[in-house]
Amino acid sequence: MACWLSGCGPSVHSHIKNGCIMSNVISLGVPKRPNLAQRQSTLLSSFAQHRRSAEDVFWLKENAEILNILTSSGAQLTPHALDVYAAFYDGLEERMRFFPQYYRFLLSMCLDLEDLGLDGDTGRRLCETVHAADLVACELSDLQRAEAQYLMARRGMGEMTPTLRARLLDFASEPRTFSVPNKKAAYELTHIVFYLTSYGAAQTELPEATVTSLEYAGLLAFLDQDVDLLAEICVALRFAGQSPSEIWEDWLAHEMGSFTLVPAPEGSVNDAYHEYLVTSWWAGIAGMTGFSGRPPQGNVEIFRHRAGPGPLRAISSLLYQLGPARSGDWGHMRSIFARSLAHDQNAILEGAAQSSAHFDRFFERFSRSN
Repeated sequence: MACWLSGCGPSVHSHIKNGCIMSNVISLGVPKRPNLAQRQSTLLSSFAQHRRSAEDVFWLKENAEILNILTSSGAQLTPHALDVYAAFYDGLEERMRFFPQYYRFLLSMCLDLEDLGLDGDTGRRLCETVHAADLVACELSDLQRAEAQYLMARRGMGEMTPTLRARLLDFASEPRTFSVPNKKAAYELTHIVFYLTSYGAAQTELPEATVTSLEYAGLLAFLDQDVDLLAEICVALRFAGQSPSEIWEDWLAHEMGSFTLVPAPEGSVNDAYHEYLVTSWWAGIAGMTGFSGRPPQGNVEIFRHRAGPGPLRAISSLLYQLGPARSGDWGHMRSIFARSLAHDQNAILEGAAQSSAHFDRFFERFSRSN
């Protein structure tokens, strides 16, 4: 009551009528926090109109990412949220003719806009254009071919070829590749799972070795305290029908509170947008609410208040310095790390060991002791 009387809450005036105490609560105008759909819609406006020019290839990248995340997490947007893309959508066929090198970006955005509720059939026509020009055959990378075939399949134009699927699984089913730090390979692994499972829409049983690869990559991401990569790995595990480590997901949930959204001048910003998007994506897939904070109107800059670095580099350095004395036996090396690492870094290492039933086998490979 003292707080209310001092003006930091609603003002209450009470009077007695017919023996009952009646209260009139007067709002002091504290703004309500926008709901999830409103926050997502405000972010779309920022990405579409304020961060970059639509002629910038990075505009394509950033907008393709946020639209893809909203689509695959089943976002329910405000009624006119997609109006900011209307002119872009109307000009997509001409863009595709002039910029065929960006066909995957353009096709992805088009399909996502339609699946999110924008009225039109341009996606089917773009798929026909890609097929007629055989643009998929121009791809050098199996991963890019997989993305293209996944996009085409969304409008019923083919499916991933068995030979391509087999090559992707050969790569993804070699856990040794993912037992040493290699972020490029880890991100490729997550995207292979995204395409093989159609972003969780297809009931696809992946080989046990592929799941182990994801687990090893996740252990490294956790040891590095890499919120971006670990969020993608947890999404991939869920798309594969697996339950990620509670320790990993508890940390991700904690880190979601580390983002701050502030107004920014018009133009490009170098911020933590991708970390923010993928952790919000993971939250939605995991049944939680993402897109924290209150995005301002206009351009937005996303800050992340980072904790200290993870112990991965220190662990690797110590193992390398030990030379022939290093061991792949986690039980033997555990006490050495406890003596050598800072307390908070060793706590993260112990958390990693508790997070996976396969940690001993992972460490044996990670140590590169033989």
